[in-house]
Amino acid sequence: MTVSALKSILVHPQSQPIRTAIQLASSKSESNRSLIISALTNFKSQLTNVSEARDTQTLEKLLHDNGEIADVIDAGAPMRFLTAYFAVTGQHKILTGTARMCERPIGILVDALRELGALIEYQGKKGYPPMKLSGFRYSGRRDITIKSNVSSQYISALLLIAPTLPDGLLLHLDGEIGSRPYIEMTLEQMAHFGITYTADWDGKTIHVPHQAYEPKAFAVESDWSGASYWYSLVALANDAEIELLGLKQQSLQGDSAIVDIMEHLGVRTLYTDRGVLLQKKEAVDNLFWDFSGCPDLVQTVAVCCAAKGIALSMTGIESLKIKETDRVAALQSELQKIGAALIETEANSRYSVVKTGPGDALPVIDTYDDHRMAMAFAPVGIKRAILIEEPGVVVKSYPGFWKDLETVTKLEEHAGLDS
Repeated sequence: MTVSALKSILVHPQSQPIRTAIQLASSKSESNRSLIISALTNFKSQLTNVSEARDTQTLEKLLHDNGEIADVIDAGAPMRFLTAYFAVTGQHKILTGTARMCERPIGILVDALRELGALIEYQGKKGYPPMKLSGFRYSGRRDITIKSNVSSQYISALLLIAPTLPDGLLLHLDGEIGSRPYIEMTLEQMAHFGITYTADWDGKTIHVPHQAYEPKAFAVESDWSGASYWYSLVALANDAEIELLGLKQQSLQGDSAIVDIMEHLGVRTLYTDRGVLLQKKEAVDNLFWDFSGCPDLVQTVAVCCAAKGIALSMTGIESLKIKETDRVAALQSELQKIGAALIETEANSRYSVVKTGPGDALPVIDTYDDHRMAMAFAPVGIKRAILIEEPGVVVKSYPGFWKDLETVTKLEEHAGLDS
């Protein structure tokens, strides 16, 4: 199914038992990190199974582009990673993106890079893209303190370039460490390419000595974030068993936490020699979860709980407010349409999802130019018809999502709704 020009897709309920295997998309997170590392080996590393997501393809293109302007479109991780990469490699660039990308803060990372010697000027609002990068003059500093409760991507961006600095980097993490699994993923991928480091999580320091990346082969794992939508579908289906191919039990990806979360929501995980097999089981009536280590799972889990009538209490979701959209506000708006509410029970700390009623006869879900909004709500269509607006947003991370979903339920293409 070609979705780039479609206004909306109608997902119809499926009453027949579902038995299938899905070849998942590759991990965007692993791909993005491996591409930066490969660039720091002068592109001598052999990468396989690199993601076809637009974010990753944009990053790869810009790493090879000698032009002055680097437009990341709406790709958050590439914006952060390229800011650090272009800075320490002394490149002269103007880094920019979509209007929404230029509303997403980057000042914390820029301040740290300036301390190291990066020459960076804002072209508009202070602390936000677009930015002009004009080379690098090493300051002689190796000790940098950075806030660790805003975005792990700032930390990963610094870690990826740390070995190339003349004296390495001693990074002090200020505050609660958010999305730590993503930082650990970065460090483990660096280690694969020969980098040694010391991480003291209690002392909140990470030390990376000066050293060179070793060109090596690296195979990207399938995407656990993408797997989460299939977990939700199995949880919501009457009868389903789905094998997801290309996943590993010992994964670097923090979103593999979906295994433990969905164990409570009605999905059992069995590891196979090809990936994981999802089977239905009994679900709980209520769940509390701290999403600080896996914020990209919030939308999937919130929608699944809403559709199943499971009371959900959450913490660790503050970073969602500065993503592709304000995902907290977006969920509050769209969950109403399926008869649920997202309530802030403690300011900027704790949130609850509760069932409020049947919802709209035909929920029409706005996606806010956010791929995860589209894919989080789509599994609801296995229980009741649901219309997903702007379905093409999935190209950001999982271009084949609708084609895969069409193998298990009926999709109807819409050019748009009559006003």
